[in-house]
Amino acid sequence: MTFNFPQKVLFKHCDPAGIVFYPRYFEMINDVIEAFFAEVVKAPFEDMHLHAAVPTAEIQCKFLKPSRHGDHLNLQLSSIRVGRSSFELAVDAYCGDEHRFSAKSTIVYVNENGRPTAWPDTMRIALEKNIKGNDA
Repeated sequence: MTFNFPQKVLFKHCDPAGIVFYPRYFEMINDVIEAFFAEVVKAPFEDMHLHAAVPTAEIQCKFLKPSRHGDHLNLQLSSIRVGRSSFELAVDAYCGDEHRFSAKSTIVYVNENGRPTAWPDTMRIALEKNIKGNDA
């Protein structure tokens, strides 16, 4: 399953040349992860962050083509693997048929002390259901 998240490129995302300043893509990646957790996992960050968090442990990104102010991007989140406390995912951004960037990331579920801890069962089940080819 792929989770789709529309993102219009706004002025705040751009450098003086009018193209997306690359750190802003990382904000967009976080936005799609936050929306995925709220809509699919049913664990909105504003609720989860009262007792836990999901910081990024690793991220890799390839910038394929520039995006410009006013472009309409479709960010697509795909689940790769669920570990005991980790979740590997991919985010690909398209403008129409044009692939703009590709990222792979690992986030980790941590408790209020910042220590990795096992996913709660309801969250694990929701994450596992969204892995491509998984009929769980």
